[in-house]
Amino acid sequence: MTAYSVPQVRWRSWLLSAAPQSRIQARLGNLYLGWLSFLANPLALVGMAIVVALLLMALFAPLLAPGSPYAQSLTERLLPPSSEHWFGTDELGRDIYTRVVHGGRVTLTIVLLVAIIVAPLGLAIGTAAGYFGGLLDTVLMRITDIFLAFPRLILALAFVAALGPGIENAVIAIALTAWPPYARVARAETMTLRESDFISAVRLQGASSMRILVRHVMPLCLSSVIIRVTLDMAGIILTAAGLGFLGLGAQPPIPEWGAMVSSGRAFLLDQWWVATIPGIAIFVVSLGFNLLGDGLRDVLDPKQRR
Repeated sequence: MTAYSVPQVRWRSWLLSAAPQSRIQARLGNLYLGWLSFLANPLALVGMAIVVALLLMALFAPLLAPGSPYAQSLTERLLPPSSEHWFGTDELGRDIYTRVVHGGRVTLTIVLLVAIIVAPLGLAIGTAAGYFGGLLDTVLMRITDIFLAFPRLILALAFVAALGPGIENAVIAIALTAWPPYARVARAETMTLRESDFISAVRLQGASSMRILVRHVMPLCLSSVIIRVTLDMAGIILTAAGLGFLGLGAQPPIPEWGAMVSSGRAFLLDQWWVATIPGIAIFVVSLGFNLLGDGLRDVLDPKQRR
């Protein structure tokens, strides 16, 4: 056994201890077990690699594609993929590789903004409805049912039509249509927790309903919401791309993948790369989030553990 492996064995035995000495040790041990379970899922690792690649591409876009995504050259329009233009050029002579790389920033920004809005909103509505019940639960769930009755893209189109095209309005529209599933998940989790013995004990100690919700119920519902958010990322990407394709999302000349597919559809038969390359980017990133979400569900959802 080498000198480097001894500390590793000690850390591993400390993390996997059957009788942890502190709360921190217990939490770290659970995280380590979850990480080992995640590593045992090759598809989840593929999904994580795709998502990490998207993050790195968005972070280092100016280094990976130093050219401007808006630079036009009509003398180089509709050129096929080559060593000079890896993904070819579009109808205005813009380098598609550069636009795809920079478009990753736009897509990631939309996804993160929507997730930041819908996860807390759905968690708050769901936990409040599940904990208090009664009239509040009925009103909130009927509102949720109204939103769920419409297909997400159709409802987003209605909101964008009312708000006007643009990335900001697209984010608001997608967020307004994406929160109901999170509320449903949080409500179901809360209803199983509200009569638990530890909740009753906290209530007997004089804790207010708001304190119970924020300090005890919401943290226990958070893992299910995180799983739902990760699985829903693909749907958010497709909805954003759909709005961009219809001209209601990001406006030209912003390099958004859905808008790029829309502008390239007129050349699909002869210059396939103009629409196909951003379409492949949408497919790969959506697949990555789905695979990552499945892996996180296996790790974080106790019902999935065997």
